[in-house]
Amino acid sequence: MAAAPDSSGSVATGWRSLAVPLMLPTWLVIGTFLLVPVVLMVVYSVLTKDFRGGVVWEFSLAAYDQFFVTRGLFGDEPPQIEWTYIGIFWRSIWQAALATLLCLLIGFPTAWFIATRSLRHRALWVFLITVPYWVNLLIRTVSLRFLLRDQGPLNEGLLAIGVIDAPLRIINTDLAVQLGLFYSYLPFMVLPIYAAVERYNFALSEAARDLYAGPWTTLREIVLPVVKPGIVAGCILVFVPSLGAFLAPDLLGGAKTYMIGSLIDEQFRGSMGNWPFGAAVAMILLTLVLLVLLWQARAAARGQR
Repeated sequence: MAAAPDSSGSVATGWRSLAVPLMLPTWLVIGTFLLVPVVLMVVYSVLTKDFRGGVVWEFSLAAYDQFFVTRGLFGDEPPQIEWTYIGIFWRSIWQAALATLLCLLIGFPTAWFIATRSLRHRALWVFLITVPYWVNLLIRTVSLRFLLRDQGPLNEGLLAIGVIDAPLRIINTDLAVQLGLFYSYLPFMVLPIYAAVERYNFALSEAARDLYAGPWTTLREIVLPVVKPGIVAGCILVFVPSLGAFLAPDLLGGAKTYMIGSLIDEQFRGSMGNWPFGAAVAMILLTLVLLVLLWQARAAARGQR
């Protein structure tokens, strides 16, 4: 008796033959909107600045040299470390790290609260978390500036109830920038953690309680290891855009809160910008972000092993 043909094998073979045509639109989008801009930034970073704006097609590493060392006003002095740009980078790193920590401290309890509601109420809470993203980030940041200004609703409300005697100077401070980053990226922390907590088996917490484990022990030894992928994803989603943010520093901060995103934006603005230097700074920032992602990927791989 002849064997019946394996239909599952033929179907799998048919899908494999369609893999390239089906992936072609994705490759086209990634190549056009991701790889091409990165290649252009790499090329621009090794060109020479034109004094009238734009670039001259003469290859040079002067933009990278400008970031790391200074050679005096006329370029004839011995090279010294350029601490100005390194300081801006360091300020951006700790601002982004602090924003990530604040989002985690608020986002984890919020995600836990949402995930422990009834199914009918979860959708409402997720809806409320995502509502701010219906409005452009620029408008939201300008609104936050209006709220925090010296004569804004926050200060006027505190003055009216007698909590303060004079308006709080919040605008143009590190606190204002932190509030802007926190407000902008908090949902990026809440949603991945919520997705991880929603899949958590709460019977594990009940079993730990039956074995006389306290709440903090249960959280540290059982809950956090299970929802760790969501926490890591949320931290990355907050840290990376906070590192390159420029709206919050520009609109809520001042000269003392200058961040790397503002530096890059300034180099490409107007006819007097330094495009090669802006591209070089962008590539240094991209390298830093890739190192962070690589470190996280290696740590995740070690954890799986």
